[in-house]
Amino acid sequence: MAQYGRDGSTLNDELNRLANGGGTTYPPYSSYKDQAGAAQAWAAARSVSLGKTTDLVGVINLIAGNTVGVNYLDIAGVCNELAGTVGLEPAAALREVEN
Repeated sequence: MAQYGRDGSTLNDELNRLANGGGTTYPPYSSYKDQAGAAQAWAAARSVSLGKTTDLVGVINLIAGNTVGVNYLDIAGVCNELAGTVGLEPAAALREVEN
């Protein structure tokens, strides 16, 4: 599997990379958003409707296509779902996501 993120990157780094268009390009650190803000920007870039959802876990679940709150996965689960991986910590899973 291809890795797009950098080894040792944080969850915030990876969310900002994905919000910045994905691939291997990170925005300048001065332009970083917090985790929820970066997830919301990533959702907007993918034309995912958030409704009133603004929290990190909810937004990432909506990006993954999980639309029923009672079926939401935790942050590790949903990041692994998006990456097609199992058992990775969230940042490591998102390193495998191009956009």
